[in-house]
Amino acid sequence: MRSLQHRALGIAALVVSGALVMAGCSSSTPGGDTSTPGTDTTTSTAPAVVTIYGTPTGDEQTQWENSWKGWAAANNITIQYTGDRDFGTNIATKIQGNSLPDIAVFPQPGLMQAAFATGKAIPLDATTLAAVQQNFTASWQSFGTYQNQQYAVPLDASAKGYIWYQPSQFTTWGVSVPTSWDELMTLTATIQSKTGNPPWCVGFGSGGSADGWPGTDQIAEYVLSADGTDFYNQWVAGTVPFTDPKIKDAFTALGDIWTNQKYVNAGFGGTSSIATTQFGDVAAPLANGTCAMTNQATFLESSFNSVKTAAGGTPVVGSDGDVWAFMMPPVAGTPSVMGGGDFAVAFADRPEVQKVMAYLASGEYANSLITVENATFLTANQGVDPANEKDPLLQEAIKTLADPTANFAFGAGDTMPSVVQTAWWKGMIDWMNGAKLDTVLGQIQAAWANA
Repeated sequence: MRSLQHRALGIAALVVSGALVMAGCSSSTPGGDTSTPGTDTTTSTAPAVVTIYGTPTGDEQTQWENSWKGWAAANNITIQYTGDRDFGTNIATKIQGNSLPDIAVFPQPGLMQAAFATGKAIPLDATTLAAVQQNFTASWQSFGTYQNQQYAVPLDASAKGYIWYQPSQFTTWGVSVPTSWDELMTLTATIQSKTGNPPWCVGFGSGGSADGWPGTDQIAEYVLSADGTDFYNQWVAGTVPFTDPKIKDAFTALGDIWTNQKYVNAGFGGTSSIATTQFGDVAAPLANGTCAMTNQATFLESSFNSVKTAAGGTPVVGSDGDVWAFMMPPVAGTPSVMGGGDFAVAFADRPEVQKVMAYLASGEYANSLITVENATFLTANQGVDPANEKDPLLQEAIKTLADPTANFAFGAGDTMPSVVQTAWWKGMIDWMNGAKLDTVLGQIQAAWANA
């Protein structure tokens, strides 16, 4: 979920929109339980079973299950969750074969929109729709809208573009948090000069067919910051091609770090190791001091629970702790917020399914989500009380995500057609493996022809 340790755990390979559309155009009408998602005291009958299918596995799966466990028991509902790292590929197979879960949780809008086009998703009933309209901004609602109907409930969210570092190292080196991209590059050169080691650790691996996505996120962050939302949205829509000079400028700017042996890849090897280093593995060298900086979303915080500092302790996250993070400094203009999120979509219209969907849209669920023990979930639900989040970094991120005036943009790759996203992921790996940048940009742009 997109706490999204599973951006740590895997946005799986996504299929082209056309493959989903071919799955069929049959649709069902929503059953529509109009009750509120509060506690049901009637427990004399056997629990109703609702299946949910999504990307989180392992510890995050357990944490996600804990987020709804109490409510489900109180409402005599058994929620059976299945996590799958290759959700993107396998949800298409399930749609084509009519072997669908009651609820699927999509990790990005592009694939979700393709699923809507098959006609097999169930529009929100009146109760759930009212909760979504009350608790989420128009931009968040828009991601789950298809042909003027609302199908999706936003669940968790992620705020991307954080640069993680050790405050004590910055003090030792006599450097400070940069306030612009130029200052960030100066900081990079200064740390390299003072230490003689690469300052950055970078990993594009995702343990599956989604290898490359961490690099696409950082390219998108740069474009959004350098060129503004209007240009960014045109690029996402395909009006601005990947071969545009401004897009190439973004690749080149990040390439000044990623392709420089002096700047990467601390703790892992040379520049080519970026393609094979798993993105969550950057937490270990950051914690033990081998790596000075890494760019990753807030969900990286969960990875520090299983790594050690140089002194052998579990790293404390905080401005005066072992590790901390600052937002990527702006390239130009006012800083913007780029993030991601998960969306629940129903494929069954039974009353118990609609009741679960209504609960997932509620402020009650959002507050339960952010208070799961040992989890680092975020939400854009305006019904959440940020004070319930004790972690200072996540508390500020929640305020930003839930702010109706925030200039929020979804990750470009997550919003583009899945065939383009997949080509972009592959292009990042090809580039790190030595392919020429112009060739890579041309190949990514060519994927639009199949969108």
